Amino acid sequence: MPVATYVRDHAGRLYRVGETDVEASGRSRRTVLWAAWAAMLAAGIGQYGFGALIPQLQDRWSVPELFWALALWTVCQAGTAFPAAWLRSQNRLTSAGAMWIGAVLCGAGLVTLGQDQLVGYAVLGGVGAGLVYATCLGVVVRWYPERVMRKVAFVSGAFAYGSVPFVLAAGFLFGGGFLAWAGIAIAVVIAAAGSVLKDPPEHWWPPHIPPREWALDRARVPNRSALKEFRTYEAMRCGTFWWLYGGVAFAAAVSLYDLAYLPLFVGDEVLGVVALATLAAATGTGRVLVGWISDRVGRRKALVWTLATGGLAQFVLLHSGTVPGLLAGAALAGLGTGCCYSLLVGVTREYFGETNGAQNFGVLYTAKAAGALLAAVVLASQGPSFAFTAAGVLGLAGAVLTRHLSQPGRPRL
Repeated sequence: MPVATYVRDHAGRLYRVGETDVEASGRSRRTVLWAAWAAMLAAGIGQYGFGALIPQLQDRWSVPELFWALALWTVCQAGTAFPAAWLRSQNRLTSAGAMWIGAVLCGAGLVTLGQDQLVGYAVLGGVGAGLVYATCLGVVVRWYPERVMRKVAFVSGAFAYGSVPFVLAAGFLFGGGFLAWAGIAIAVVIAAAGSVLKDPPEHWWPPHIPPREWALDRARVPNRSALKEFRTYEAMRCGTFWWLYGGVAFAAAVSLYDLAYLPLFVGDEVLGVVALATLAAATGTGRVLVGWISDRVGRRKALVWTLATGGLAQFVLLHSGTVPGLLAGAALAGLGTGCCYSLLVGVTREYFGETNGAQNFGVLYTAKAAGALLAAVVLASQGPSFAFTAAGVLGLAGAVLTRHLSQPGRPRL
């Protein structure tokens, strides 16, 4: 049986080496990765699938009421990330336990929506999705410390494009019992994935990569490691933290508005479903593409470009007079506003360190909740001309804010 040893790199970071993934936990990290992918595939339906339900639910609630329900779902989902990360860091919540609770709540959210309970959908479904999202990303980050961005993009992308079948089914097959059966299926998938997820030992490192050489290489690439390990309260004292928070909040506001109002703006029910499915698919697949780009040009540049793309997409949507133009605008909107969340994981670790990375990410992720409230207050009650223009301005403002990002403690040249 191999014996694990610990080594430190030139910056003092600790690595546990000498064990393969199977020797460390009894299962391969690839199996864990696919389990997390499957769970995210199911959990994202509560967010991206809800937009497809809005045209069918208008006979029960007004559009502003439905928008506020989606906003509350988003607040609950984003607000769960930090408590979940803290409980897991204190060993008070295991990955399997978090996933099983999340499975029940995600399923219950859709079931209660089928029983005409908007608040039940928003609170139960939002908290459940937040538990699944935070747990899956946290486990994947720890299993792939040498390839965090690529694997996070792969898993978080499923949160968006996994809803495409549901969006199409909801648009064309919505009827009695649809939401109940969908909720049961989601709960089963997430619970099954939760039985597979397992954290590696603390500081585990894959044995085939020399950690010291890897750390030296990281000092010469665009995305360099943090200069120190920031606690959450220390990170919040940095101006960079709040520039990043504002950029993500603006992107979240734009994304939420597009999810809720794109099918209504289109007018044609079939075309609205197709446009929303295009947006969700572009969001998910775009995260993988943007992750690849950010490895080469740097996280900050990639984040600025994506937020600017999401802002410009709003004007494309507003002024598109053809079906190809509408679908192109939907694809650009998904690519721009939805990709910032996977980039946020990498930026957080590379600016504020890895030791408290999950908790720091959890606090920054609450910007999504702030963006949801901003969208509900500013955009939901306005006409499409004003709302899409305002959403475009918010997206571009997020790009401007993130241009100010710089790694704390390192001079910006």
